[in-house]
Amino acid sequence: DVQLVESGGGSVEAGGSLKLSCAVSGDIFSTSCMGWFRQAPGQEREGVAAIYSGDSSALYDDKAKGRFTISQDNASKTVVLQMNNLKPEDTAVYYCAADRRLYLGCRPRLDYTGWGQGTQVTVS
Repeated sequence: DVQLVESGGGSVEAGGSLKLSCAVSGDIFSTSCMGWFRQAPGQEREGVAAIYSGDSSALYDDKAKGRFTISQDNASKTVVLQMNNLKPEDTAVYYCAADRRLYLGCRPRLDYTGWGQGTQVTVS
């Protein structure tokens, strides 16, 4: 089974930065789409960014372009979301997810099959 554990959430003032990490265990890291998603209170979950673990190619939702960067560390099997210039509307629970179905495209699709428990990000 795949296990995904997020860390790095917290509270920050608008304009600040946070770095989220997702530790991946299980035989999925090298051949999967890895993504970050978020869900604000009362709203539906939405995709933020995704990366193909095979070549580190990444795709971003429009809301993340220019402010967020997704990356991976193969040695530690970690996927990172660096978030800069944070805005109050970025407040949400952020989730890491994985999906082996590369034929569907490595983009932040909501149908990923493996999910972490989430980490809270609050921007004031």
